[in-house]
Amino acid sequence: MNINMLIEAFGYLGSLLVLVSMLMTSVVKLRIINTIGSVIFTIYAFIIKSYPTALMNFCLVLINLRFLWKMSRMDKEYEIVECDRNDVLLRYLVDHYRNDISKIFPGIDLNLRQIDRAYVVLCQGKPVGITLGNAEDDDTLDLKLDYTIPEFRDFSIGSFLFDYLKKKDVRKVVYKGPDENHLAYLNNQGFVKKGNSYIKNL
Repeated sequence: MNINMLIEAFGYLGSLLVLVSMLMTSVVKLRIINTIGSVIFTIYAFIIKSYPTALMNFCLVLINLRFLWKMSRMDKEYEIVECDRNDVLLRYLVDHYRNDISKIFPGIDLNLRQIDRAYVVLCQGKPVGITLGNAEDDDTLDLKLDYTIPEFRDFSIGSFLFDYLKKKDVRKVVYKGPDENHLAYLNNQGFVKKGNSYIKNL
């Protein structure tokens, strides 16, 4: 492979990353991947002396970095509403996000008749998270679902949720559901695997 082919491959990589970023549901991931792609494409454009293309992509890098900086400084203020399992809003949210929930938690049973604890997390009045479970005893929650909508998957809701549960005298959270698409979250929130369960002490 000669140098010209390597340069072309470098340019295609930048283009591919910019295109892939458009598929991201998370705004943060979109900005990060788009920034990386734009940096690569800026370098490529300078190499081939396409200065208008280089300038445009350099401006995209600056725009992305500005938005990432603003998002990192944005304080998300969350609230939690405790719901009855027959709550109309809860049932609507579960049905609305059913397909996405099933992708993250394959095989999950979303029969609300089987739970006795339900929480909806709000950010500025917008529902952004759903938590379902059962109280095993006075201080343990058997966690059935801990779902966050795509735009808010930065682990901040989980931290807020578990602080809230601790204030409600929950001392241990046990999760026994699917983990193949949920492992990064469980590790980030301090769950420890014991047998077929993940346990977090609050």
